[in-house]
Amino acid sequence: MKIFGLQKMTLLDFPGHVACTVFLGGCDFRCPFCHNFELTDGTARPVSDDSELLAFLETRRGLLDGVAFTGGEPLLSKELPELMRRIRAMGFKIKLDTNGFHPESLRSVLEEGLCDYVAMDIKNSTAKYAKTCGVASVDMEIIRRSIKAIMELAPDYEFRTTVVAELHDQADFPEMGKLISGAKRYFLQAFTDRDTVPFEGFHAPSPEKLAEYAEKARPFVDSVSVRGV
Repeated sequence: MKIFGLQKMTLLDFPGHVACTVFLGGCDFRCPFCHNFELTDGTARPVSDDSELLAFLETRRGLLDGVAFTGGEPLLSKELPELMRRIRAMGFKIKLDTNGFHPESLRSVLEEGLCDYVAMDIKNSTAKYAKTCGVASVDMEIIRRSIKAIMELAPDYEFRTTVVAELHDQADFPEMGKLISGAKRYFLQAFTDRDTVPFEGFHAPSPEKLAEYAEKARPFVDSVSVRGV
C-alpha cells in the first residue's frame, strides 16, 4: 500500500492524542481550494509503503497514542482496513478523515471497530455542494448515508467545513446545520492559502463572518466552534 506522506508527530490532527498523520493518495473530488491537491490529481509520488509505516510505528510504541489517516480520500484505498487491523493490533488508536463519499466502506470499518474518531468534511449547502467539490454533480444521498453511519457508529467524531469567502455565505450554514442535525460537534475552519492550492483568488472570511456563520448552524448541532482563529 502506497504512503504519500508521513507527519511523524502531531498534537492537532487527532483531538486529545499524540499521533502521527499518514497521507494517502486519490480523491473523488477536485475542490479548488484543496491544500493537498497533488494527492488528488495523481502528481504526488509515494514516499513509502505500509511495511515501512508499520516499522516506524514499532519504534513509536509508548510515544504515540494514535494514527490519523488523511488524504486525498483514505477510503479509496482497498488495503486500508487490513492496515487498520494491524495498527490496531499494535495498540494504537485510529482517526479517519473522509469526504463522505464512501458510506459502505465507512460503515464497514466502523462496525468492525477500527476507528476511534472520524472527521468528515461538509463542503457546502446542497445546492452548492458539487461546485465546492469541483465536480459536475454529487449525489447527496451518499453524503447523508455517511453522516448517518458516523452519528450511529463512530465512538467519537466531528463534522467540519473549510470556509471560503468566495464559496460560502450566511445562507449556507443553516442548510449545513440541518444536514448534520443532531450531531455533537461541528467546526468551521477558515481557508488558508498556500502554494499547493490549485486555483488563485480564494480568501478566508473575517473572524466576524465566521462567528456569524457559526451562529447560523448552532440551532442544529450540540457544539459549533470556529477553529484556528
